[in-house]
Amino acid sequence: MASVLIVLLGIAGMLLGWFVYSKFIAERIFQLDPNFKTPAHELRDGVDFVPTNKVVLWGHHFTSVAGAAPIVGPAIAVYWGWVPAVLWVVFGTMFFAGVHDMGALWASSRHKGKSMGALAEDVIGKRTRSLFMVVVFLVLLMVNAVFGVVIAKSFVSQPDAVFPAWMAIAVALVIGQLLKRNFSLIPMCVVGIIVLYASVFAGSYIPIELPDTLFGLSANANWIIILFIYAAIASLLPVWMLLQPRDFINGMQLLVGLFLLYGAVFVSLPDITAPAFNSQTAVDTPSIIPLLFVTIACGAVSGFHGIVSSGTSSKQLDKETDARFVGYLGAVGEGCLALVTIVAVSGVALAASPEEWHEVYSHLGDGSVAAFITGGANLIQQGWGLPVEFSSTILATMVVLFAGTTMDSGVRLQRYIIQEWGDIYQLPVLKNGVIATLVAVACCLLLAFGAGGSSGSGGMIIWPLFGSTNQILASMTLLVISVMLIKMKRPAIYTLVPMTFVIVMAFLAGIIKLKEYYLEGNYLLVFLDAVVLIVSVLVMLESWSVIRKFKRQSA
Repeated sequence: MASVLIVLLGIAGMLLGWFVYSKFIAERIFQLDPNFKTPAHELRDGVDFVPTNKVVLWGHHFTSVAGAAPIVGPAIAVYWGWVPAVLWVVFGTMFFAGVHDMGALWASSRHKGKSMGALAEDVIGKRTRSLFMVVVFLVLLMVNAVFGVVIAKSFVSQPDAVFPAWMAIAVALVIGQLLKRNFSLIPMCVVGIIVLYASVFAGSYIPIELPDTLFGLSANANWIIILFIYAAIASLLPVWMLLQPRDFINGMQLLVGLFLLYGAVFVSLPDITAPAFNSQTAVDTPSIIPLLFVTIACGAVSGFHGIVSSGTSSKQLDKETDARFVGYLGAVGEGCLALVTIVAVSGVALAASPEEWHEVYSHLGDGSVAAFITGGANLIQQGWGLPVEFSSTILATMVVLFAGTTMDSGVRLQRYIIQEWGDIYQLPVLKNGVIATLVAVACCLLLAFGAGGSSGSGGMIIWPLFGSTNQILASMTLLVISVMLIKMKRPAIYTLVPMTFVIVMAFLAGIIKLKEYYLEGNYLLVFLDAVVLIVSVLVMLESWSVIRKFKRQSA
């Protein structure tokens, strides 16, 4: 029964954020203008800059930022107890993520769809731009390399998810062509969802597996190569052809998944077996403060969202006022996914008793995606009576499709960054979309196989840096938005307060991890962590200098 109260209070908080707080921020602080000519119209090219229906764009934005992170983070962080995890997800969504995502969309649309790193030059200065873009590229490199590993491992461990994952791409290509020919969106959506779930059902009967060894590489490594070939092609296609319809269908698929999970909670009324605050943590468990706030990123606030908002989403914004629907409501959707993940891994659907739950969660890092799929499938079975195997396939496919859409957008965003570098440093060769894409994919594969050997899992080596680096990037994004507001003589407290909280928590987490890496003798992570921390300090100092200079001139 406790799970129902968690869900009701959590959703009530996020709905309050959407109907009240987001409206206040949109109208009074960002002052979104329906008559402002967005980059999608001003720079329309039919490939990257395309005015898009806000519902379709919401689907793209939501599934691009979600990935597997709002599942992985909460499923791990619940180890400290479900209460702190729920509180951070709900309040993070209301006051941090929604403002961050909507703000990044608004700021980018006001600067011709530039990425957050590039527009930092216009708002703060050239030095900030260079520092910012280093962090952005590092985050994208980590996300793309790691999500390639995550999807590949899912294909190997759950071959029944392979067919529906690739079928979703075929469905998206067809829907993209039909929508281009002015077919109605709603019927296409319904047909797409039906075909997708039919493929999920079929996938359980036609599992697809690669040979254990092919071309001298493991099945896992071959899947990684195939995925990056696909991502390279997808990143060069016009957004209306694959990116938009695929992400929209995946967004609708997620809504179905959320309906199944939340519906199962209200039907079965499961009890919570996880502790509200875990007093039986392992001896080597790090402190909940600050680690909770970098473990749960997506689902509360995440720097990666700013990259997507200012990368692909801002280039498709039809009206500036759509930024509230796409950005803030996208954050609410992700918060809802994180909330139900906490319920799925905290209740009887995963562990029948507190003792059994502690066996599953014996150390920080236990549980994760496997716990979500197991707990979620059992929850759906208890609530709806669907077979556990079929429910597991649904959830596994959902995770794979989310990771895949994030990887699609991530490679495209890397291409944008490289093209921006070509423009900034006057290197015409890097302005070419094909060359920029090849460079982006080459960097990912170099990390995957150069650092990870024939397994292709090199991205996992630097993945421990993601938590603190990602949140430092979120604070830097909020800082750029804040400086922009100050220059426009608008209240900046609504972005400065969350920025300050996030940078303090992320910086402390980075310091803790720096010491940990040093004691482990992992000098690569020591170097990269130190670089990110130094860059964040320099960006903060540069921004403070600009703010002081502006205030002196305005006095």
